[in-house]
Order: sequence, then structure tokens, then C-alpha cells
Amino acid sequence: MNLARKPFLILGLLAGLAGCHEDRPHDYGRQRPDVGSLHPDDSGLQSKDVVSASDQMSQELLRVPELNSSPQQRTVVVTGMENDTTNRRDQYDIFLKRVKANVASEGRGRVRLIENRDRYHYLQSRELEPTGDPRTTPPGPAGVQPQFALHGEVDELPNRATNYYLFLFNLTDLRSREVVWTRKYEVKVAR
Repeated sequence: MNLARKPFLILGLLAGLAGCHEDRPHDYGRQRPDVGSLHPDDSGLQSKDVVSASDQMSQELLRVPELNSSPQQRTVVVTGMENDTTNRRDQYDIFLKRVKANVASEGRGRVRLIENRDRYHYLQSRELEPTGDPRTTPPGPAGVQPQFALHGEVDELPNRATNYYLFLFNLTDLRSREVVWTRKYEVKVAR
């Protein structure tokens, strides 16, 4: 009797596994469009612009000789975006945040990302106990000094029906002040 049940049990398990081959619902693609595509109902900058710009910048950044020619890891701090558009409230740091994540995952030990100084001190003050007088001695060590800073700028040229955006991404050698790498990302969007 047990031998007769085994084929049915195995078939039932295989059918169950085949039915659960995906964790997502069948209409997930319609509910959540791909981040690398434009949505026809939206205007202005979209996720596709963030994905395209950050993928392009991180790939080019990792080919910069100043970061690749040394046998030692290079240290880079990401400082943020300067918004020179007509709407100063818009935040464009999402572009550099995605570049930073790409460099961290694709850098393979060539580049070591260093936390921004102000954010680093903020985290230290929240998480580390003072080692001396809290009024005169900051908590924690001074930290690693970055060799390079990655920052960006965004400008906009608004028109009646469209906006033209120019993003500049710069890598500055903090020891010499030399801008060793700069790249642009341009996009024109409907208003």
C-alpha cells in the first residue's frame, strides 16, 4: 500500500513546486513597471534617468586610471549633488547614491568608499560613548582620510514644453585639487 502512495506523493510535491516557481504575483510586471523604462503618464525626470546616468557614471568611474593604476585601494568620499535648477527644493542625491551603490558592488576592492565627514561625526556622536570630557573630546577616532571626492552638479534649462537637464559628475583629487575625471549626463524631458 505504501508503494502505491509514493508515486502520488512525489507527483503532488512536484506539482506543488512547479506551481510555486515564482514568488511574485502574475500581474507584478503591470503593477510595478521596470525602473529602467519611461512611464507614459509621467513627466520630468524619471527612474530611467537615474538608472541610465548612474550605470554610465559608475562604469566610467571604475575605469579612471587614477583609481585603477595603484596597487592599493583608493579611498573615495561621495559628497552630494549641487542643485542649480529653478526648483531648489528638488533632491538629486539619488543619482550619486546609486553611483555609490554601483561602485561598492562593482569596485571589487579597487575603491574603498569613505563616509562623508559630517555624516561620520553625526553617527559617532549618536553611537559611540565619549572617551574623555564630552565637551572637549569627540567620541571615536578621526577615521580614514579620503583621497578623492565624488560630487555632482545639476543645471536646468526650462522651456515652455520641455526641460533640459545637464548633470556633471566630478572626481577631485583631495591632495592636489585636480579634477581627475568629469562626465556629463544630459536629458530633455516633458514638463
